[in-house]
Amino acid sequence: MMKFAWDNYKRYAWGKNELRPLTRNGHTGNMFGGLRGASIVDSLDTLYIMGLMEEYEEAKEWIQNNLDLNSNGEASLFEVNIRYVGGLLSAYYLTGAEIFKQKVMELGEKLLPAFNTPTGIPRGVINLGRFILRRLYKPFDGLHGFPLVFSDHVSIGGLGDSFYEYLIKSYLMSEKTDQEAQKMYYRAMEAIETNLVQKSPGGLTYVAEWRGGILDHKMGHLACFSGGMIGIGADDGPAGQRQHYLDLAAEITHTCHESYSRSATKLGPEAFRFDAGAEATANRLSDRYYILRPEVIESYMYMWRLTHNPKYREWGWEAVEALEKHCRVDAGFSGIRDVYASTVSHDNMQQSFFLSETLKYLYLLFSDDDLLPLEDWVFNTEAHPLPFHDDSSESKTAFKFD
Repeated sequence: MMKFAWDNYKRYAWGKNELRPLTRNGHTGNMFGGLRGASIVDSLDTLYIMGLMEEYEEAKEWIQNNLDLNSNGEASLFEVNIRYVGGLLSAYYLTGAEIFKQKVMELGEKLLPAFNTPTGIPRGVINLGRFILRRLYKPFDGLHGFPLVFSDHVSIGGLGDSFYEYLIKSYLMSEKTDQEAQKMYYRAMEAIETNLVQKSPGGLTYVAEWRGGILDHKMGHLACFSGGMIGIGADDGPAGQRQHYLDLAAEITHTCHESYSRSATKLGPEAFRFDAGAEATANRLSDRYYILRPEVIESYMYMWRLTHNPKYREWGWEAVEALEKHCRVDAGFSGIRDVYASTVSHDNMQQSFFLSETLKYLYLLFSDDDLLPLEDWVFNTEAHPLPFHDDSSESKTAFKFD
């Protein structure tokens, strides 16, 4: 699957950010502020881990000769960070190739001004060519004159997911010495369980959203990462809570699997609801699409590694079969507009995260546990693995292929 996706990207969209497989051309978009080659940078570690060395060398050569970081346009700090910084940094730690270190240091310097704010909270948009930053909030003088605005929408899905994820992962990457991150994570988990975790009449555990004091019984596909997150955080919580967290992680992952199994395509919608008699299904047309997202498969991988329950591999194989049947087209993989339709309509986009995350997590789900073991590596939001011991030369040679 990875080689097919990569070969078609190379053939029809080389150097562009993503492939449009139906029209067989490239897509650039404006999310990355003029940066190019998102699929190349995002694929580096996946290609290397899978042993696709010829393809990896092609990607490395493009980065060395063609990755221009002096772009002039407004870029999402978050997306550039998780995809470009994460991809380059992971490739460096996996291979030790200096070109990746050089590029990530250069890019990091361009991103640093985004953190120069009165609150320390980085601004969301940056112009990489001119260091121009744009605020994504309105001024508010309620906190010592600092411009802060608080939303009345609370979710562990989009725009909130990575905050919770990085609390526990920061703690793990510190070799469990960052007590502040640990405390914040488990306090957040307590609040999430108290206020957001719900049980449906049919017995499905889900994480609702909170809007202005009212629960919205909706769970987004992005929130399905939480099964894996809660699983990897189970060992270091309050005394006697390990099994509770593992059970909660398993229940949420089961619910997310149900969102897949209850559709005609066996792929999950962008968001699903628990109201009006429906459970784990999308009752709004605007929520029925699937864009090759990885979060459900991500949780399968983590739960397999933590429990070795064979159902997680069975569920992963169901996803493989559904992707092959409904998303594979003649020139790559495409998202679909309605997971409940018996005849699918494709959206003509092979997202870069499909190569970085979805296919990598599937590969790891069916690999031995000693490939990127969870006690030594942590995955960022874009599934780029980073070692706990960043000064270890062993980490840079652990995955050399003949």
